[in-house]
Amino acid sequence: MNKEKLFRSFDKYLPLSEAECADLGTRVMERRLKRKQYLLQEGEVCRQYYFVAEGCFRVFHIDSKGIEHNLQFVGEGDWIMEIDSFYEEKPSKVFVQANEPAVVLQLKKPDLLHLFVTNPKFDRNFRVIVERRYVELENRMLQAISSSTEERYLSFLKTYPKLANNIPNSQIASYLGITPEFLSKVRKKLAYK
Repeated sequence: MNKEKLFRSFDKYLPLSEAECADLGTRVMERRLKRKQYLLQEGEVCRQYYFVAEGCFRVFHIDSKGIEHNLQFVGEGDWIMEIDSFYEEKPSKVFVQANEPAVVLQLKKPDLLHLFVTNPKFDRNFRVIVERRYVELENRMLQAISSSTEERYLSFLKTYPKLANNIPNSQIASYLGITPEFLSKVRKKLAYK
């Protein structure tokens, strides 16, 4: 079932043949996580790409004052990876934590590289996945410096329509760079419009 979700996820890029699905299927391993369990912690080297089959994750950093900064949320049908750590084999600068019970399919680096070499379609698909993530983060950066809080919140709702109701207000506020109290004011203001 979860592998089928993985195979179907490529339909929005370059769909996989049965043989490609079979090859990919032998190279992924299912992992179940409990709520608040870490997939990756700061300081660890990211050695896998993770496909989210079930659940929701947050990617965050803790600054020198101990304050959490949510950078990204990842839901079902999407991929999580810490690119710099994965390819450069450097310690991760972020934490990846399950917001709810979750299931991921893990793809180790040697297996990913095998797929790239044996079938150019995988190389193209993963390049598009990474490029989309880059565009998402670039847009978020631009919003942070040029958009109002209301605009950032509306963009959050557009980016994460399925997750918005499952993410705690404190995490949404952290993602937006505001306090939970100010988030409540923003919501009230938008509700009156």
